[in-house]
Amino acid sequence: MTHSAPVHGTWEPQPATRWEDGFLSGNGRHGALVFGEPDTERVVVTHHTLVRPGDGDTRPPELAGDLSALQDRLLSGDTTAAESFTDGRPLRWVRAFHPAFRVRLDRPAGAGTGYHREVDFATGTVRTSCDGWTSRVFVSRADDVIVQHVTGPGPALGIDLDHRLPGAPAAPAVGHGTVLAPDGALLSLHLRHPGSDLACTGVTRIAVTGGRTTLVPPGVRIEGARSVLLLTRVHRHTGELDVVAEGRALRDLPADPDELLDRHLARHRAAYTRVSLDLAADPAERALPGSELLKRPRSAALLERLFAAGRYHLLSASGLFPPRLTGLWTGDWNTAWSGAFTHDANLNLQTASAAAAALPEVTEAHARLVHGQLPDWGDNARAIFGTRGVVAPAHSDGECGHAYHFSREYPLHLWTAGADWLLKPLVDHDETHGTRDPRTTAALAEVALFYEDFLTRTDGDGHLVVVPSYSPENRPAGGSWGALNAAMDLSAARHALRTAAARHPGTAEAGRWTALADRLPPHRINADGALAEWAWPGLEDTYDHRHLSHLYGVWPLEEITPYDTPALAAAAHRALELRGAENDSAHGHLHHALVAARLRDADRVAHALGRVLEGDFFHASLMSAHYPGRDVYNADAAHTLPAVLIEALVQSTPGRLVLFPALPARLTAGALRGVRTRFGAGLDLVWNPDGEATAVLRPGRSVRVELRTSSGAEPLDLVAGEDRVLTLRAR
Repeated sequence: MTHSAPVHGTWEPQPATRWEDGFLSGNGRHGALVFGEPDTERVVVTHHTLVRPGDGDTRPPELAGDLSALQDRLLSGDTTAAESFTDGRPLRWVRAFHPAFRVRLDRPAGAGTGYHREVDFATGTVRTSCDGWTSRVFVSRADDVIVQHVTGPGPALGIDLDHRLPGAPAAPAVGHGTVLAPDGALLSLHLRHPGSDLACTGVTRIAVTGGRTTLVPPGVRIEGARSVLLLTRVHRHTGELDVVAEGRALRDLPADPDELLDRHLARHRAAYTRVSLDLAADPAERALPGSELLKRPRSAALLERLFAAGRYHLLSASGLFPPRLTGLWTGDWNTAWSGAFTHDANLNLQTASAAAAALPEVTEAHARLVHGQLPDWGDNARAIFGTRGVVAPAHSDGECGHAYHFSREYPLHLWTAGADWLLKPLVDHDETHGTRDPRTTAALAEVALFYEDFLTRTDGDGHLVVVPSYSPENRPAGGSWGALNAAMDLSAARHALRTAAARHPGTAEAGRWTALADRLPPHRINADGALAEWAWPGLEDTYDHRHLSHLYGVWPLEEITPYDTPALAAAAHRALELRGAENDSAHGHLHHALVAARLRDADRVAHALGRVLEGDFFHASLMSAHYPGRDVYNADAAHTLPAVLIEALVQSTPGRLVLFPALPARLTAGALRGVRTRFGAGLDLVWNPDGEATAVLRPGRSVRVELRTSSGAEPLDLVAGEDRVLTLRAR
């Protein structure tokens, strides 16, 4: 890695003795978490499909018959009415994500000299070296296999597969297989969950160059080898896996690790290198290991590296699914909050940079999750609300999209805004690329059908009422969680109906959906001058909360902007000023920063970033934690931070470009290259300490947009295929 430019990787001179500090690789399906002492390397193997078996009813509650009575009670002023709108089941988390096993490599104790480990973001390769041996690990996007290549392994090397990670089930059915092959061995580990026919099986092919391989069940011992290549896959399944067939499939892959890497790089490097951020950081700081750089929270080099790491980890975690709460990785069977896809905030925050940061791979993974669950979302709408259409759950395990995670304190089954919130990134993707995915168009129509059937109650002014209504995960002061006219619900309903109508022009449905959107009430401004979280008289705000659901109209929507709705934008800004940080969760701080950027508050963006950078949220791996002090492994900060920096520098809609809306004062110079706009142009942005800046636009389609800079607003005409260079002021 060179240090004359932003570093696209990170390194450490010490081993990672905690799995949380292990360097990460992934292809969006398989994940590898690399850590261990110099003489005992561990590679924890994960896979997006690995969730524990269910242990109860995962159907949505059948409550539709009681909905009308609940609406009557809430409209009459019974603020606690929704607390009994349940089928009585206790709170149940969705099925928990878990690791598969660790591949363990043991060597005789050495001197431990020259230890070095690094991860190269551009290649997805984790490299460790010590005492003359070198280990290289990557997860191939081309061949869907974990590749581990050890050179100079020393006089002896022991290898086995071990499921005994923290929190592993006490009495699983475990089976090991060890078979010698002409060039090495085939190892397998079969783990069946207690009381279930669900199992996972890992298979590792070991190819040895030189030396001798002997069986030492449950693994092997290799002596005198020049190099060792390990190829690993894991499968979740019922019944039995044909290990022999899987071994043949691994044997059919190229035996040359460099060829395997080249095949992988054709996909990974192209995606990773599309966008870069250079903040003109001190070269001496760029050269520091990550753990030392984290001690300098005001360093531009730290922001550069976290931006690069965030894009790398986000890309690596996205494929079969988008990232979970822990991305694609965990070293503990007791993953916090089940390692779920948490839809009511975290997932969209983590993937917020996908369109602008030119990572369609992330949006495609997000789309797989959404479209794969739509039938279950339809069950939610029917069972809970008695409607057509779809309602998204607040949590899922990646397979089941039923709403069954709820309780009195967290009535998540009442959240009706989720489908619009989860479809918004897919709409952004279509705008960016100038396409309309028919699956997204169809899903938007399903959301609109839900609102047609659900929005039947009106207030004294003739406005529709969203009842029951829920603002994740907050409640009115002195009131209860199930309420009326949550701001997020109003914004989501308006956006979903109007977006669905725009996707079905000239149809009778479009007319009905637009008329329905027009009947929704406006947002309410409370006595503090703030945008109220509930637009219903008597429901007062609770300010100290980590979620900012009520500001959905500001971010990610453009319903409320300083340009089109200045009075509402001022009220939203006041709501942001009054919002507390509650439990200091990383996602709360960065959500705050994203909203602040839309409201052109650079100081508030810088403050929110500072809370995360100064709060010890990042492990040496540059993966993050949920709470300060590196408490609870969680990908929210790592994956969301790039989006915050991009939003501070450039914002776009299909008809508007805003440059330097909220540039933090300490970022005096830099270059952001390769970002995409929602009107189909690529953008490079450069600025210097004098405040001078240059923007180069590369439009893919001809369009007129409104350009907003510190100088004001003006029209900007772009012609497809013709670069446009703009000279402006950054401040």
